[in-house]
Amino acid sequence: MKRRLEGRALLRLVDRCLREGASIEIDGMGSFRLNTEERVVFEPSSRGRIFLAYAEEDRAEVRKLYSALQRAGFEPWMDQEKLLPGQNWPRAIDRAIDLSDFFVGCFSHRSTGKRGQFQRELGYALDVAASIPSEDIFFIPVRLDACDLPRQILKTVQYVDLFPDWERGVRALVKSLRRHWAERTKKPAS
Repeated sequence: MKRRLEGRALLRLVDRCLREGASIEIDGMGSFRLNTEERVVFEPSSRGRIFLAYAEEDRAEVRKLYSALQRAGFEPWMDQEKLLPGQNWPRAIDRAIDLSDFFVGCFSHRSTGKRGQFQRELGYALDVAASIPSEDIFFIPVRLDACDLPRQILKTVQYVDLFPDWERGVRALVKSLRRHWAERTKKPAS
């Protein structure tokens, strides 16, 4: 009973805020809005969520990729852009990977041999990918430079090079993401 009352109070708050002109979005999931009958409805996000994994030393290049993916209509997730002060970042990162539609691992000669968070994110994403149907694309490696990819990835997953021609590489990545997002979000015929 208490949860039902709390849910009703939350709904009243959302309703009041929308009627006052505020927008209410749940990061990466969707937004509340008023429909034509003036009722509160939740509209799921139609933008594919993309988790960007990278080594700290590659942040500047990955920030460019983050911006390019936003301009292409996607919802990229990058720790420097999304984590809040005081947030439990390991838990937030795992949750962001779980909620992502795609995981883009950004490899460079600086990241491939480095121990730490980047490797942990890759391992977690590969575990998540193992539970996704094999025809669905989830894990997409991109090379920022002429580095060697880990054998496990090289043997099973096609990668995209963002060098020597950054624009061409980004176009190829966006094309793949759009194609797979369109396939995934196709409405079944009734």
